Amino acid sequence: LFPAFAASGGVLVLVAYVGAFTCIFAAVIGITQDDIKRVLAFSTLSQLGYMMLALGVATMENSLGYTASMFHLFTHAFFKALLFLAAGALIHSVVTNNIWEMGGLAKKMPVTHLTFLAAALAISGIWPFAGFFSKDEILAATLYSGHYGIFAVALIVAVLTPLYMFRIYFLAFWGEARSETVRHAHEAPAVMLLPLIILAV
Repeated sequence: LFPAFAASGGVLVLVAYVGAFTCIFAAVIGITQDDIKRVLAFSTLSQLGYMMLALGVATMENSLGYTASMFHLFTHAFFKALLFLAAGALIHSVVTNNIWEMGGLAKKMPVTHLTFLAAALAISGIWPFAGFFSKDEILAATLYSGHYGIFAVALIVAVLTPLYMFRIYFLAFWGEARSETVRHAHEAPAVMLLPLIILAV
């Protein structure tokens, strides 16, 4: 439907503003959550807003925002699936969703730790992980479109994303065990680890 939106005057600008609001609003909420799945759910909303923001700054003449949005949809599918599955492995092992009740799991769950780290680096847009390339294209599309306010929001969200992702990472995998179940935690079974490894690659 993009050609129809592009032909309808200022509708794409409205899409861009709604996307900008969605991505920053959900990112701020994600920072405040203690349930690992809720953080990831608000992260998903934020990234969907990021994609819509990119679509909104595109035109039929300059379609970089469109291709950047579709590219980010593709990369996001892999690293967000990995994050949710790694969160499931954590919850399976420690029997809690609360990140404040985790801690010290890097040594007890090394595969889950490394795969979660790969996904966190990807969604944070760190080179050479997939998210770097798709987020960079969205930022470029927004900047070159001349929508500098929307570009500023996209840049702020690019900073907020690693904040909530590495908040989970450090609270879950480093420091001291903060509950009895964490002290007895163990790596997830192979049936859970194999998809994590494939998605991480």
